[in-house]
Amino acid sequence: MADNIKKYLTASVVKLLRPLVRILLRYGISYGEFAEMARWVFVNVAEKDFGIAGRKQTISRISVITGLNRKDVTRLTKIDINEDKTASTVINRAGRVIGGWVKDQSFHDSNGVPAVLPLEGEKNSFAELVKLYSGDMPVRAVLDELIRIEAVKKNEDNTVSLLTRAYIPKNIDVEKISILGVDAADLMSTIDHNLDEKKQPFFQRKVVYDNIPSEAVEGFRETSTAEGQHLLEKLNVLLSGQDRDCNPAIEGSGRRRLGVGIYYFEEDISETENKKKEKKKTGRSSKK
Repeated sequence: MADNIKKYLTASVVKLLRPLVRILLRYGISYGEFAEMARWVFVNVAEKDFGIAGRKQTISRISVITGLNRKDVTRLTKIDINEDKTASTVINRAGRVIGGWVKDQSFHDSNGVPAVLPLEGEKNSFAELVKLYSGDMPVRAVLDELIRIEAVKKNEDNTVSLLTRAYIPKNIDVEKISILGVDAADLMSTIDHNLDEKKQPFFQRKVVYDNIPSEAVEGFRETSTAEGQHLLEKLNVLLSGQDRDCNPAIEGSGRRRLGVGIYYFEEDISETENKKKEKKKTGRSSKK
């Protein structure tokens, strides 16, 4: 890969990962879990999309393409990460604390259930629990995270109560999370298609300006929503009229999935610009 292509691709991937990582961290997915997912996808894509015509894809070739060792490739080809709950080898450290609290009788009360623990102390405390089950994570960091996802409650007497027996962030709209995998994948697939010069490009357009006053946001948001909805409803009539599930009498060969997606985005870049200006001022001052 040419160095300049790799440079721009790296920058693009970093931009792509930022919103994804925000979502992962918000819902308790650790780096270790993400890394395992990434390894599995690398192997899966190499196996399915980068074979040699007329030849069976091999473990050695997948290893060469992905940079993963043969042992990892062999392991990853034998699992389906969408179904295998043990595919990730690294459990979120905050999750380990909850697991230890639930399973370790040292942190149970006389009834055999997770006890209300004093925050500090060398024995049978929340601090000891964190030390035993989270490795080198600071107690405060683990406590803040567990409070954020409503897994624990810090009481007025400086004790901590367990509210859930698993690391599952509350108030998650599962349907919206599922949409993440479908809609983002559709957009990425279109971009992937359009990067191939041998293929006729798909429609991929956007309109964006970066110096819009806050007072103009609501009006554009309402207009774009109404116009976008109108277009989607029009296209829905066209597509549903050709869909064989809706119209069994329609004949034709093959089976295609196709559609158009519309998304609105908005970003407050005032703070970013102010930081850049401050950085420039600091740079000038230091040179004097």
